[in-house]
Amino acid sequence: MKTLPIISSLFGPLCSALALSSLLLVPTTALAQSESRVAEPVSSADVTPLSIEQCVSLACQNNQRVVAADHQINAAILNQRSAKALFFPSFSIDGNAFYSTGSLGLSTAPQLLPVIGADGNPTGQGAYFPNLDLNVDFDWIYGAALKLEQPIFMGGKIKSGYEMSKLGVEMARQSKRLSQSEIIVETSKAFADVVRAAEYIKVAQSYHNLLGELLRNVESAAKHGLKSKNDILKVKVKINESELALRRAQNAHRLATMNLCHYIGRPLTDQLTIDGNLPQPDIASTENASITLRPEYILLEQKGEIARKKINMARSELLPQVGLMAQYGYINGVTLNGIKVCHNWNFLLGVNVSIPIFNFGKDYNKLKAAKEEYAMTVAQTEDTNEKLMLDLSRSFNNLDEAQLERDLADSSVASAEENLRASSQQYKNGMEPLSDHLEAQTLWQQALQTQVDARVNYYLRWLDYLKATGKIN
Repeated sequence: MKTLPIISSLFGPLCSALALSSLLLVPTTALAQSESRVAEPVSSADVTPLSIEQCVSLACQNNQRVVAADHQINAAILNQRSAKALFFPSFSIDGNAFYSTGSLGLSTAPQLLPVIGADGNPTGQGAYFPNLDLNVDFDWIYGAALKLEQPIFMGGKIKSGYEMSKLGVEMARQSKRLSQSEIIVETSKAFADVVRAAEYIKVAQSYHNLLGELLRNVESAAKHGLKSKNDILKVKVKINESELALRRAQNAHRLATMNLCHYIGRPLTDQLTIDGNLPQPDIASTENASITLRPEYILLEQKGEIARKKINMARSELLPQVGLMAQYGYINGVTLNGIKVCHNWNFLLGVNVSIPIFNFGKDYNKLKAAKEEYAMTVAQTEDTNEKLMLDLSRSFNNLDEAQLERDLADSSVASAEENLRASSQQYKNGMEPLSDHLEAQTLWQQALQTQVDARVNYYLRWLDYLKATGKIN
């Protein structure tokens, strides 16, 4: 029988790559051999395979969450500019017009008034003062003025509002970063699922080809009376199982490809082609890990800072407020004895001071409510930070277990290959029954499939760990 040469010719590249990756402790390079790791089905057109970086870039470009986050950042920046403008004077043009039927009048009779000397005493002389008749009429009164208002001291309200607006911009950016990290993780996992399914197809096809060659050898031996029909049926049962496994792998690959198309904004029916290369995890970066880089942690810290600024804003309502006002304008509409006497330009300058005294506790209750909100935010931050620490520890443990699982899977493949080699030699020499040889082939196929799962899962656990440490950008 030609079992060993067949195994070597069919599976030599795969087995040698897996063994080499086991020795070098490289987690995913064996899954990414250049041309033999292209996902199926392949489009009939000559399309350059997409890398995981390209898929992530397409996902970020086509995802509506990123678009919404960009709008949120723009709105926060505009709010910051509006808050900053409150530090500067504001100019406005005021105009008014109203009609009044009221009038004022003053009449005096003619009389003789005493003359006062330089020493302030009456001189004994008199001066004739004629009668006085004054009439002030109001008709249409209108005016316009250019007004300038400059806040001088507002109790810290403007400064706190501006600082809150700056925190709002940073929070919007962190929200976008959180959305992008989620998109990166989701897209990378979808890419890894396509790689896993493609590897399943290769393993299932290799196992199916191995059984096909064994079936031909058994049928040839049966013709010469060396094997029974029962041996042929045993091999055919295994072939049927391998065909089912192959069909399941193909269906899983088709579904995984559609899922990846969904994330990158391509039609679900698109014949997508990927290069199958998964990034190599960097274990050295697991040292001194913390949650301080996570966008969730930064958002919580900024939320607490905003709650503290709200206390300052509520307190400002209890403090005096001082502002400067100046205006230059024109007024017309007052007549004295039929003559327009109010139709001139004037300049007005003043300082406005407002001191709150009592408003039934409205501002004081607002201050107490702001303090309660700040205390609530602090409590929520502590609780969430503990959950983030637990998530970090959990992701690190999962990564450590996945690395051990990958190493054990590599060892299992090496053991299964040696077992299959020995079984093939013994079966060829007639020292091992067909059932044992079929079992050795099945164990080899299961070891390869387990290795695929271990390597892909190791990368996925690495993604979860990066997300837990806030290092996904």
